[in-house]
Amino acid sequence: MPRINLTKKDLINSVYMQIGFSKNISENLIDDFFYMLTVNLKIEKKLKLSKFGTFSIRSKKSRIGRNPKTKEEKTISDRDVVLFKASKEFKDLVNSKNDS
Repeated sequence: MPRINLTKKDLINSVYMQIGFSKNISENLIDDFFYMLTVNLKIEKKLKLSKFGTFSIRSKKSRIGRNPKTKEEKTISDRDVVLFKASKEFKDLVNSKNDS
C-alpha cells in the first residue's frame, strides 16, 4: 500500500473548502494552530488535546551508540524528544470497523 502523507497544503485546502475562508486566511489559521501547539508544548512540557491525545517532552541522557555497518562507537548527545499518547477516543476511532 502506498504511503499517503497529509500535508499542510491539504489542511489549508480542507479549511478553505469546508469553512469557506480564503486560502490566505486558511493558511494563517493552520500556521497559528501549529505555532500555538509548539509554543505551549515547549513551555509546559505537556499538551493535551481532548479526544485526540497527549504530547509530552522527555529528556534523554547521552549514551554510546554504534554504527551497525562499521561498528564504530559514537556518543549520542543528550536531547529532548516528543512523545505522543493517543486518547481512548482516538484509539477507538482508529480501531472501529465501520469507515464512517
